[in-house]
Amino acid sequence: MDSNALIIILSLILSAFFSGMEIAYVSSNKIHIEIAKKQNDFLAKTLSKLTAKPSKFIATMLIGNNIALVVYGFLMGKKLVDWFDTISPTNYGFVNYMLNDLSLLTQTVISTLLILFTAEFLPKVFFQIYANSLLKIFALPAYFFYGLFSWVSDLVIWISNMILIRFFKTGKEDVQLVMTKVELGNYISEQMESVEEHDEVDSEIQIFQNALDFSEVKAREVMLPRTEIIAVDINDPIKNLKAMFTSSGLSKILVYKDSVDDIVGYVHSFELFKKPKDIKSVVRGVEFVPETMLVKDVLNVLTKKRKSISVVIDEYGGTSGIITVEDIIEELFGEIEDEHDTMELIEEKIDEDNYKFSARLEVDYINETYKLDLPEGENYETLGGLIVDETEEIPQVNDQVQIENYLFTILEVTTTKIDLIALKVLDED
Repeated sequence: MDSNALIIILSLILSAFFSGMEIAYVSSNKIHIEIAKKQNDFLAKTLSKLTAKPSKFIATMLIGNNIALVVYGFLMGKKLVDWFDTISPTNYGFVNYMLNDLSLLTQTVISTLLILFTAEFLPKVFFQIYANSLLKIFALPAYFFYGLFSWVSDLVIWISNMILIRFFKTGKEDVQLVMTKVELGNYISEQMESVEEHDEVDSEIQIFQNALDFSEVKAREVMLPRTEIIAVDINDPIKNLKAMFTSSGLSKILVYKDSVDDIVGYVHSFELFKKPKDIKSVVRGVEFVPETMLVKDVLNVLTKKRKSISVVIDEYGGTSGIITVEDIIEELFGEIEDEHDTMELIEEKIDEDNYKFSARLEVDYINETYKLDLPEGENYETLGGLIVDETEEIPQVNDQVQIENYLFTILEVTTTKIDLIALKVLDED
């Protein structure tokens, strides 16, 4: 193999390296980079210098790639021309003219396909998939070329900045190394997935995960459903209200007129010390929010209007449920149990493949806690909702429903909802 062939191969390798490092830097998770930079070793110092000026790093990789492509194009063209000269006939006028055109076309196709697959497409795909790891592995050679082409990249950036300022009236272009919400979410998701089944997730990581998901949570996902609302008719005697406060242990009870679909407000237990003559005289107003309203917006409304409870209404204006500030806070920090929380939800792991769950438990909670992969959807939040969404009816006791590789057996059910189910994980075929 002659020296030209070696240089061509080296040019292809360098072009693949420069293309890959460029896409690896763009695709990498910036949190991984920041964590690697905090390790206080040689690699950390190298990464810190490389990422100090992101635009300069990208410019350096582009310059190196272009130099490699120019060298490759020059030598590869010469190589192909020599090869075609050895196989083409001579002294045939018009035939030679046609063969020269064909030679040029063939050279272009061969050179382009070779550079596309070996130095562009394949390395970019590979470096994008393993961006975080390869960026650290090739940090040292990248820093060598970063220093080698430093003066060229500085000149290119200076010229581009002058053009931006003079002709487009914009400031200097300088890409900052920032951590986006998506990158933070991806990093936390990786940490959650790495937790073994028998280990507990750190509360800080769980709170971060909840906070990232918080902006996408809707009111219907957090609300107390209509079937569990405790309320009193506005025309009931005051003694009924007192009895309801005593039996429920709640500090606030909703008040409706004729039906729960027409809620007029709520009564705080403190009002009973004023010895009211009727319920109407102590009713306070509530806020009404649609099911599709984001929880963060509900919290803003309640905070601004100094309310602690809102009624969630469906598309027809009927009562779908209620949501309190406590419910919203629990979305971030987890369940907050007090002495009046009497609802006991059953979650029992019988063996490796068998479980017993209350149908009221949320599907995403089950997946996170027991490392299952139950299907999640927009039409339901709970295990009961999952089963009803699949069957499109309320099953009967002892009915079995198979969803993917999970077998649900209905243990307890009422006319309106599923209460208790048994879950068996089936072997995947």
